[in-house]
Parts: sequence; structure tokens; C-alpha cells
Amino acid sequence: MDVRRRPMLTIPFDNRYVALGPSFHEVTEPEPVAAPRLIKFNHTLAEELGIQCRDADDDELVQVFAGNRLPSGAQPLAMAYAGHQFASFSPQLGDGRAILLGEVTGKDGKHYGLHLKGSGQTAFSRGGDGRAALGPVLREYLVSEAMAKLGVPTTRALAAVATGEQVARDTLLPGGVITRVATSFVRVGTFQYFAARGDLGAVKNLADHVIATNYANVVGDDNPYVALFESVADRQAALIAKWMQLGFIHGVMNTDNMSIAGETIDYGPCAFMDDYAHDQCFSFIDRQGRYAYNQQPTIALWNLTRLAEAIWPLLDEDPDRATEIARGILEAWSDNYARYWLDGMRARCGLTDTAGVSAEDDRKLITDLFDIMNESRADFTLTFDALTQLPAAPLKSVDQDNILRALFNNPASIDAWLQRWRQRLQREQGDDAQRQSAMRAVNPVYIPRNHQIEAAIRAAEDEDDFSVFDALHDVLQNPFERQPGREHYETPPVPREVVTHTFCGT
Repeated sequence: MDVRRRPMLTIPFDNRYVALGPSFHEVTEPEPVAAPRLIKFNHTLAEELGIQCRDADDDELVQVFAGNRLPSGAQPLAMAYAGHQFASFSPQLGDGRAILLGEVTGKDGKHYGLHLKGSGQTAFSRGGDGRAALGPVLREYLVSEAMAKLGVPTTRALAAVATGEQVARDTLLPGGVITRVATSFVRVGTFQYFAARGDLGAVKNLADHVIATNYANVVGDDNPYVALFESVADRQAALIAKWMQLGFIHGVMNTDNMSIAGETIDYGPCAFMDDYAHDQCFSFIDRQGRYAYNQQPTIALWNLTRLAEAIWPLLDEDPDRATEIARGILEAWSDNYARYWLDGMRARCGLTDTAGVSAEDDRKLITDLFDIMNESRADFTLTFDALTQLPAAPLKSVDQDNILRALFNNPASIDAWLQRWRQRLQREQGDDAQRQSAMRAVNPVYIPRNHQIEAAIRAAEDEDDFSVFDALHDVLQNPFERQPGREHYETPPVPREVVTHTFCGT
């Protein structure tokens, strides 16, 4: 590998994971590619991370983020981890097509890892080529950056590169590399890796690392490991509630795809719903619907139970007491998730004045709306966007109501629901303008719709045209405000555009 250093791009590496020792990783350098081309570079994110690249040209950026040149201070490695994949435990998985290039401390004081995905084979590739197709790279860039703008904790996208090479999947496809950023790339499966080997010392060292880099709030606690588990569980409850509030389906919630930092990670067969269905599932490999939309809270709790099993000896020296502690945290999880979900859905429905209002009454009102949406397969995003535009007084709302009613096969059912909703709005203190403004701040106009992502991928892979990708990315950077001239990004797919399945990039 060409390891020459060039001064125009400076990454202030502050590498910590490598210090955990060789049992946690394999030192691995990315494999160079033939003719890399820079597709997108996130200058705003680079600035936030303290990366100095104002004077760097595209050639320098592409050489580094394609993996052809190591920047000064990088200590690339492939992380070891295990995981339950569709409930079946694999004791060794690890970064099979990705490397942790190194870590930085951002301007916000948080620690971030830089991860090249699609950078070649590692010790954990298990016979795979270690590469990524361009399509999944573009999908992850679009969706992860859209999630950030939607307010969902997520890995970020720093760079997307076309490799100039082809990868063999069902057919030959253009290759790509994405550089993603996260406050941690430690997963539930990382703890499982060492627990499965009976290496309690490594489990403790990993927990200490996670506390130091991601959960400083538990330092000094009487039992920081109990506090860590409580904090991880809380972040997962808040994260899954966000997914559910937006109609996002991760698609492959294996324990090796569950970030210990509470961020959305590994955008493989993910998708946002168009037509609502309780049990919507897009992932081609999820034949039984294990990771369907309505299963996501259950699976999150299942994954947290696996984490509890892995760190169980840290919770208390007394096994019975450790079990009691873990059970208490897990039993409280569903209530915590339900609270996060209701808080977010109340805001989406304009129900912010909750003093003296029954949480269960509001929950029933909102879940009844989802049932009506399910019956009509009403578009998820358009439903809440239309609701945002409605006044509280029904006599002033005929035209606006009709926009919403048109989304439902049985308008009478949504009419009856709107009557209940407007009765509930009488408890609100503000006027229509105030309520609608607050609702607009949480109800997106634009989401990364599957057919639009597919159009961007097809243009890039088939025509070497990235203008469709660029235009969609630009729209998704401002998801809550209407953008004149871009109305077609609001619309669901016509029948010939419907995407029924999404795929992992392997």
C-alpha cells in the first residue's frame, strides 16, 4: 500500500479501541482499488469532526476514503464480534468487509470512529470478497444522512466512493466504499464474542471502554456496570420509538447490528414504509417477518436480554442478585419504550398539552389511527403530513379534510377518528397556527422513499449518472419544510415503481 502522507488532509486521530489489545481486533489495512472516484464528501461533518480538508482536492480525498492511502495517525483494524443472526448464534462474525480506520474527538467533545465499509477482505470475511456494491453504498449514504436530519440517532456518512471495479453478486455490479462515522462501533455482539469464550476480563475491559467513551454519566456510580446496562437499555428504547414514529424498518436487527451507543447502524435491507401495514417487512432475507415493523420493539428487548446474559457477571458478584438486577431493568424496558413512543406520537398528532390528560386515552386515540391506516394501507408519511395541515374547527376544514380522506379506502372511518381528535384538541392551549407549526417540526414532508432510492441507484449503476442521487440527497437535508418545485419527492410510488424487497449488500 502507498502510505505516503500528504499534508492537505489532516485527521486528528485519537485512537482508543486499538489499546484494548489484539484479542479485540485484527490489524488490517484496506485493499487498494483500481480507479476510485469521489461521489460525495460530507464537508459539514468533516468540519464537526475536526478534520482539516479545506485545501484537499478530490484526488486526495478519494485516495484516502477509497482505502488507497493511509492518512497519518491511522491505525486500521477489523473489529471482532459475535452475534445472533435471526436468533441463531454465531460465535465469530467480526468486520468482514470493513475496517475501523481510527478515531477522533469531535468539536463537541464526543469520540467518533471512522469506518471504511467495502474496503476489502479481513480475517473475518469468511470467504467473502470484503467489498460493497455501489448501490448499497448510495443507499446507506442517503438513508443515514436523512435519519440524522430527521433527528434519529444514527451512524453518519462522511464519504462515498466508486471503486472503478466490479463486485460479483447475482451479477457483476459496480463497487463502492462508504466511510461511516459513529460514536461507537461496539455492538451487543462484541460483548457476546468474549462472553461466549468465558473471557470475563475482556467483557469488563470492553465495558470500561464503552463507559469511558460513550457513557461518562455512569462514571462514579456505585455500580457503573448496572448503570451502563440501564443507560444502554434507555437509549435503545428511545431509538426504537423514533423508528416506529417515522415508519422506519431496519430489516436485520441481529445482535451484531445493535449499537451499544444507541445509534442506528448497518443500513442493509432497511426501508421506510409507504403504504402502512402493522407487519410490513421489506428484507428479502427475512422470510418469516422476524424483523417486521411491529416486531421491532420486541426484538430490541430480546437483543437487550442477550446483552444482559453477556455482562451478567458484572452486575453483581451474587448470581441471584445479578439475575434480579437484570430482570428488573428488562421488565421496565417496555414501559420506558411505551413512554418514549407516546411522547413522540403525541407531538406528531399535535397533542402537547397533557396536564390532566389520560396517557391511555391518548394512546388509544393514536393506536386507533394506526389501525385505520392499516385497514386502508394509507401512506404513512402523507397521513401525518395531511393531519398537520388540519384546523381544529371542522367547519373550516372541508378542503383539508378531503386531502386526508383521499388516503383512506373508507373515509367514514377517518371522519369518525377526526371527530375524536378534534375533541381532544379542545384540551390544547395554543391556536391552530402554533399547533401546526409544532407539528410541522416533527412530521416530515420528505423521507427517503424506496422507489426514489432505487431510481438513484439505477441511474448511478446503469448510466453512471449521479445527478439523481445528488438531487435526492439535497431534498432530504431539509425534510420538514416544503421545497417549491420538488413536489414529486413527496409522492408515493405508482404501481410500477413499488419496491417490495430490499437487500443486504453482501
